[in-house]
Amino acid sequence: MMRTLFLQPPSFDGFDGGAGSRYQAKREIKSFWYPTWLAQPAAMVEGSRLIDAPPARMGMEPILEDVKNRDLVILHTSTPSFAKDVQVAQMLKDANPNLKIGMVGAKVAVQPDESLLKGAPIDFVARNEFDYTIKEIAEGRDLKDVDGITWRNEKGEIITNRDRAMIEDMDSLPFVTEVYKRDLKIEDYFIGYLMHPYISIYTGRGCKSRCTFCLWPQTVGGHRYRTRSPEHVAAEIRLAKQYFPQVKEFFFDDDTFTDDLPRAEAIARELGKLGVTWSCNAKANVPRETLKVLRDNGLRLLLVGYESGNQQILHNIKKGMRVEVAREFTKNCHELGIKIHGTFILGLPGETKETIQETINFAKEINPHTLQVSLAAPYPGTALHKQATENGWLDESNAELIDENGVQMAPLHYPHLSHTEIFNSVEEFYKKFYFRAPKIASIVSEMVRSPQMMKRRLREGVEFFHFLRDRNAA
Repeated sequence: MMRTLFLQPPSFDGFDGGAGSRYQAKREIKSFWYPTWLAQPAAMVEGSRLIDAPPARMGMEPILEDVKNRDLVILHTSTPSFAKDVQVAQMLKDANPNLKIGMVGAKVAVQPDESLLKGAPIDFVARNEFDYTIKEIAEGRDLKDVDGITWRNEKGEIITNRDRAMIEDMDSLPFVTEVYKRDLKIEDYFIGYLMHPYISIYTGRGCKSRCTFCLWPQTVGGHRYRTRSPEHVAAEIRLAKQYFPQVKEFFFDDDTFTDDLPRAEAIARELGKLGVTWSCNAKANVPRETLKVLRDNGLRLLLVGYESGNQQILHNIKKGMRVEVAREFTKNCHELGIKIHGTFILGLPGETKETIQETINFAKEINPHTLQVSLAAPYPGTALHKQATENGWLDESNAELIDENGVQMAPLHYPHLSHTEIFNSVEEFYKKFYFRAPKIASIVSEMVRSPQMMKRRLREGVEFFHFLRDRNAA
């Protein structure tokens, strides 16, 4: 077995590392997600180590020391972080010229040849699901015999191997919790809307929805929801409780945990027996009766992608959601006491000054407990990227999605709506949602009831101020 390091390299100060990967950029409130996509193959490679540098606040010096005794390094990369990750790969090769370096993630999955051409120190990239791909390489299999990779041979030629079959038996994958215990400090991981400390895992991969902007189903996970059994999920949560008795909340990071309602209810009942508090990603169409089952068995919060309050925009992005259904769903959650962290995106196809105001008013009306506002990001490999390129909505100067400081840019523009107008609307959205009397009263009441919540909200307020300052400076 090759001595293998799985690495999330150091990045921008405040880099989010969201969605279990090197996904986004600086956020309004600093948060760190678990590196689950790296932890999964790390659990399959005996003697490996996982370093998640950003939340550990680790610089390159200890990493360069570590790789002197490694044979293989696997880096998780993304479109925003790729250039810096290539620089890290070169530093690793300089420290140990015998290293074999591979990259994984959506960026290299959809642009394997380009990634190798622009990444001289990279020996191979893994396409699509890469768990068993990396396991086979770590076991010493010749690269020419490994499905699912694009690689560079001794002559420098780029070779594309056949695709790897998607994993069907999700219960065959080992628990990532073992790697969390071995290599991570769970207190380093923090998300403002989740109780701290928290743990996140996946109970399945893929998403039935066809949202044109969504990265993972279109690049790595696919559109079939391949799932672990409720018993398998419960067994890992039981183990995690044993390993980490301090955990206050478990988060299920599946693209849409509620895609399979009977299974969601079955998992909830298993979690109810364990007496844990949990949260998950959900679509804004879960029936009230299912919501009640989930609530009665420990569900505290749903992370819901509303995206827009304009029905035509939802049609344009193939969201498969009606505004009135989302409105009724949210009303049911409020009545059942289920908190919602709502996510919205500005700058999607069809956006105008008027639809931005419509979405802001919609958010104020449905009033999620907290919200997050993002700029539409056309990641390579998505239908939105193809559409934006074909229609001239995406400039080359904005194609990297973030600036040199890690601040997200507004990459899309339209004849009637400029980059600047879309970019500035994010700050307007936050101000109009949070700086209104009912919301301020709610936040103050929450802070008064809980000294811990007061400390958290004050810290988030400072971080949010710094976020707006950095955006305006950019």
